[in-house]
Amino acid sequence: MTESRIDSEPDATRPLRDDIRFLGGVLGDTIRDHEGPEVFDLIERVRIEAFRVRRAEVDRSAVAEMLAGVPIETALPLIRAFSYFVLLANLAEDIQRDRRRAAHVAAGEPPQDSSLAATYRKLDAARLDGDEVAELLADALVSPVITAHPTETRRRTVFDVQTRITDLMRLRQRYDDTEAERADFELQIRRQILALWRTALIRLARLRIQDEIAVGLRYYDLTLLEVIPAINAEVRAALRARWPGLDLLSRPILRPGSWIGGDRDGNPYVTAEVVREAAQQAAAVAFDHYLRELVELEKSLSLSARLAAVSPAVTALAATGYADPLVHADEPYRRALHGIRGRLTVTAQRALGRLPAEGLAGRIDGVEPYPSPRAVLDDLDAVDGSLRASGDALLADDRLAALRHAVETFGFHLQGLDMRQNSEVHEQVVAELLAWAGVHPDYPSLSEAERVELLAAELRTRRPLLGPHAQLSELATKELAIIAAAREVVETLGAEAVPNYIISMCTSVSDLLEAALLLKEGGLLDPGEPGSPVGIVPLFETIEDLGAGADTLAAALDVPVYRDLVAARGMRQEVMLGYSDSNKDGGYLAANWALYRAELDLVEVARKTGIRLRLFHGRGGTVGRGGGRSYDAILAQPADAVHGSLRLTEQGEVIAAKYAESRAAHRNLESLIAGTLESTLLDVEGLGADAEPSYELMDELAARARAAYARLVHETPGFVQYFRQSTPVAEVGDLNIGSRPASRKPTSSVSDLRAIPWVMAWSQARVMLPGWYGTGTALEDWVGGDPRRLATLSDLYRRWPFFRTVLSNLAQVLAKSDLAIAARYAELVDDEALRDTIFGMISDEHARTVRMHAAITGNDHLLADNASLAESIHNRFPYLEPLNQMQVELLRRLRSGDDSDLVKRGILLTMNGLATALRNSG
Repeated sequence: MTESRIDSEPDATRPLRDDIRFLGGVLGDTIRDHEGPEVFDLIERVRIEAFRVRRAEVDRSAVAEMLAGVPIETALPLIRAFSYFVLLANLAEDIQRDRRRAAHVAAGEPPQDSSLAATYRKLDAARLDGDEVAELLADALVSPVITAHPTETRRRTVFDVQTRITDLMRLRQRYDDTEAERADFELQIRRQILALWRTALIRLARLRIQDEIAVGLRYYDLTLLEVIPAINAEVRAALRARWPGLDLLSRPILRPGSWIGGDRDGNPYVTAEVVREAAQQAAAVAFDHYLRELVELEKSLSLSARLAAVSPAVTALAATGYADPLVHADEPYRRALHGIRGRLTVTAQRALGRLPAEGLAGRIDGVEPYPSPRAVLDDLDAVDGSLRASGDALLADDRLAALRHAVETFGFHLQGLDMRQNSEVHEQVVAELLAWAGVHPDYPSLSEAERVELLAAELRTRRPLLGPHAQLSELATKELAIIAAAREVVETLGAEAVPNYIISMCTSVSDLLEAALLLKEGGLLDPGEPGSPVGIVPLFETIEDLGAGADTLAAALDVPVYRDLVAARGMRQEVMLGYSDSNKDGGYLAANWALYRAELDLVEVARKTGIRLRLFHGRGGTVGRGGGRSYDAILAQPADAVHGSLRLTEQGEVIAAKYAESRAAHRNLESLIAGTLESTLLDVEGLGADAEPSYELMDELAARARAAYARLVHETPGFVQYFRQSTPVAEVGDLNIGSRPASRKPTSSVSDLRAIPWVMAWSQARVMLPGWYGTGTALEDWVGGDPRRLATLSDLYRRWPFFRTVLSNLAQVLAKSDLAIAARYAELVDDEALRDTIFGMISDEHARTVRMHAAITGNDHLLADNASLAESIHNRFPYLEPLNQMQVELLRRLRSGDDSDLVKRGILLTMNGLATALRNSG
């Protein structure tokens, strides 16, 4: 990548270094003042030695020796200190990224890839046919879906203080013209860092689902209520300006979703009441926002009927406002907005079962609720039209326009709440229902063909399986109650409130039909009127299921009753692809290629059957769970796989990194749309006639990589023992980071362990194994020393976004790994022979993968194509050294019998600090 003149300036990173030095100095002063000089001096000595380790001036055993035997009462502030050093360094880096972007703009640099400005330039250069654009973007959707997989370990209080420090640092750099101003900002920053130091880093109790719901919704008030509608309006205007006369994006393209409170796969705490609570709290955020904006509009739109013409529609609306005709008698807009606020208040009361907060509610006596968000928009449009007709468009384009775009985007529901459950649970419940109804006594004994025939027959009749006095198991009762709660949500808030029902571990047509039958029993599917407001979405997760996914979908579409359901939804079929389990199952390269192959096959099924395919990507924060730059990942999809629609999960600590601050939220959301538009409208795969040979080559590489991964993870005796002893996986479950249990089942099997603790444990130990293992062997064995084969891979790296992204993400993981630190964790393994065998395999494969990456890319270091991450690692990683060394020390103490609360707390604090430092740890 060509270096820009901004990045090449020798002083480009000086502001970042200055910020880190300033924040670190303030934190150091705070520690010295409140923990005493002895603790501060130890922290300083450790910090200095950690930086000397980075410069290779001393062996890292020097740090380990300093920390060995440190009393736990001293260890705890030391761990907290380095955790906060990292947190403040992250904050400084975020500010530096904004600073660098502003410098690019000021220097007249071309817009950077992943920005909408760059995408528009590419679309303009391509001279696309407008009718084709309209067809490809019909029902366009970009939907980030926030999930309750919280590897975000920061407490909300810590997060809020960090946000205030960020704001103050920005103000400090903007308003430091005088010494007094600078001193005032520094004093305020010192106050916030003191508050940070006096705030506990970790929770005393595990998060409840109710807490997770609140955490997920906080991002709306922080950024999303403002940013999402603004981006929707911007994109619609930009596309319609390029292709005038076409009805492009009749609906907002960016529409968010959530799993929090609807995803019950492996989470026993999701109940019918939780579903209602999740939907109602989301709706409350939307209604409160609309009412607050209406209150402000009433204050600002004080236009007098004596001075501005008013349309008959607004005059009619004004009559619904204040009960006293003398209140604002000459101000029809205020009266009209008050009338809208009254109807919206009654609408909120009906949806939520309570009135909005005091000060937001409008007139409610004798007022009818709005039947739909469209009716709210009609009234707001009437106000907008009247303002424009009287020459007051400047007023219409401000707060009123933002409110109209918000209502259009969020409706009454705010976000779509997906439902998810495992296919095994569906089978159990359906079997019980069929047995109770006398349809079949032993459903599990049926063959697949028999199951499909029976289920299809039940889906053709309105006859319910259950009567009011049915006696069911606790599981069946709970599952049906959840679906009934979802029906209530849909009836109250609209069909978009619960848009999808996702089937985890979907492997067959009967899995799809079982979900349909449960929707029918719960009142969300009516066979008499084929269709359902809730889409049935298969989730293909393992490598085998990904390989068979297209056949499963094709077979389902051959079943008339299922095809009728898809046809009733405009021939739109969504399919979810699982990144985490496929990776844990077969390793990094095999999983990535299985996903790509699955998409190719699904696109072909869509072409043959005439459906509109929408793919939902279950990506986690870390590369081992599908992470990496979203823009690059979208461009790395096969041709026709995006087709104007994209949904993807947003998980863990990356949610805060992306959406906690307006500029970051805008940047990340527009990158999703930019990637979607480019993948849909441009040829980004770049393989041309070489596609099939390239696919066959990847088939072979993936098979080799999977075999190498399996030799370690699935075939090496004692591997599970090594994993459990050399990582803090057992302690991950004590971190109080989420409501969901760490394992699906109470076993010690890798296959039953959830992907989050699997990835997080390897990250803590700095091995990062899920993000690279097996790839080096596959590449080296296939090349076999043949320079022509190496040249083939290098050519693919240059031309093929998929292969380039795979290697780029792999390099990010390798750069964050540290096998010298990992060797310290390996020393925790009791069996010396086992330790030497497995760590030897890991070390050899790590070196092999680094070597092959360099040979294929031609890069002289891993992060040659990612200067910002290289800078970040340089700044932050010396602070990781003490955290890792201290974690090993405390794990050794714990496993030697010192199970005091302070030792356990120290381990959890190190995990928190490392997760903050690595930023995408699980």
